[in-house]
Amino acid sequence: MTDIKKEEDKALKFLYHTASGRMLLKILSSRWVSRLCAAFLDSRFSKPLIGYFIRKNHINIAEYICDNFKCFNDCFSRKIKQGLRPVDQSPENLISPCDGLLSVYPITDKTVLPVKQSHYTIDMLLKNQRLSSRYRNGICLVLRLCVHHYHRYCYIDNGIKGKNFFISGKLHTVRPIALEAVPVFTQNCREYTVMKTENFGRVTQIEVGAMLVGKIKNHHGSTAFVKGQEKGMFLYGGSTIILLFEKDKVKLPQSFFDMTKQGKELPVKMGQKLGERLDSMSY
Repeated sequence: MTDIKKEEDKALKFLYHTASGRMLLKILSSRWVSRLCAAFLDSRFSKPLIGYFIRKNHINIAEYICDNFKCFNDCFSRKIKQGLRPVDQSPENLISPCDGLLSVYPITDKTVLPVKQSHYTIDMLLKNQRLSSRYRNGICLVLRLCVHHYHRYCYIDNGIKGKNFFISGKLHTVRPIALEAVPVFTQNCREYTVMKTENFGRVTQIEVGAMLVGKIKNHHGSTAFVKGQEKGMFLYGGSTIILLFEKDKVKLPQSFFDMTKQGKELPVKMGQKLGERLDSMSY
C-alpha cells in the first residue's frame, strides 16, 4: 500500500467511522460547500495548490499540456499530449472511455453493483425503470478514477447520443471504504446519456461526481460522435464512470469477472481495448 493510499484510507475511516467524522462529513457533503470549493478551485487563488498536488500524486507533468494553468482545476483537468492515449480503432473492439480502475458485473434482475455489503440496482442509478429494464442480463462496467488519473473521457464507439440527464444527490467519496457506510451510487450526483452505437447497441454511460466535486463537464447534448472523441471531463476529486450494455452485445475476458469477484480492480487507460463485439472473434 502506498503512503498516499494509507493517508486517504485514514482520512476516510475518520469521516465514515467516527461520530465527529460523520458530523464533518455532513457539512462537507452539502451542496453549498461543494459550490464554494468549486469556485475556489476555479479561481487564481488556488494556483499555489498545483505544485503540491503534482508532487504528492507523483504525476508526470511532462506527459501533459501545461502552457498556462490559471487555477487548480486547469491542472486537474489537464489535457494529455497527442499520442499518449492511442485509441484502438478496430470497429469490433470495445475501448475504455477513461483511465481508471475497472470492475465488471453481470446485470441481474435486481442488482448491478455488489460492492462490500451493498447492492446498487440500475433503477437506483438511473431513476428510470423503463430504461433500466433494457439492460437486464447485460453487463455493467465500473471505472473508478483516483485523483492522480487523467480526468478526461472519450466516446467508446461511433454513434448518436441523446441529451444528458442530471440527477442531483448528496456528494460522497467514491473510494471503496466509504461504501461500508454509505450507498454511494444512490447518494452522489450523476449524469447519464443513452448512446446508440454502431457496434455495441444502445449503451448508457453514467458519470458520477464525488465529494467536493459536484461538477461533471460533458461537452455535448444530443449529437453524433466518433470513437475516441472527447466526451467530457471531471473537475476536482475522484470520480466514476459506469457503462451499461444490453444482453449479448459485448464479450469481455472471463478474467475481468474473476478479478472483480476477488475484490480486485484492473488498471486501464483511455483508448485501451477491453473487449469485443459479441459476433466478432471470441477470446
